[in-house]
Amino acid sequence: MDETEILGAAALIVNDDGEYLLHLRDDLPGVVDPGTWSLLGGTRDADDPSVEATIVRELEEEAGLVLQGLRRFTLARNSWEGVSGSIQVFLGRWNGGPEALVLTEGVMLRWFPVAMVPRLRMCPWAEDVIRLHRTTSGWLVAASGAGPRF
Repeated sequence: MDETEILGAAALIVNDDGEYLLHLRDDLPGVVDPGTWSLLGGTRDADDPSVEATIVRELEEEAGLVLQGLRRFTLARNSWEGVSGSIQVFLGRWNGGPEALVLTEGVMLRWFPVAMVPRLRMCPWAEDVIRLHRTTSGWLVAASGAGPRF
């Protein structure tokens, strides 16, 4: 895929216990996937030189989070108000407390164990990414021996 077709970037962040850091999106007009739990990330700006630059910028802007070692995990698809496109999802590990982050968009950040994810009102593409992560070797790499194995 031509990288110019990637409209945004998101981060699937997993801790050593195998929990996922999820972002509760604002339930306001104009917000993509309002009122759902999703991954941190956002739209690629015209001056972002790469999708890697997009995710670094978005994590810092939305939560003051700087992560080392992010790696490309998968492409997700989403559509909103007639625009469809790909989202480059990056995989990263972080073990901090969400309460220490400065959230500038959305309602809150929280760690969730994998068993809780199906019970949440999730952004559909984000839930698909978590399902993929649980069933691939990515789970084993990110969890580094901790947490449940699927």
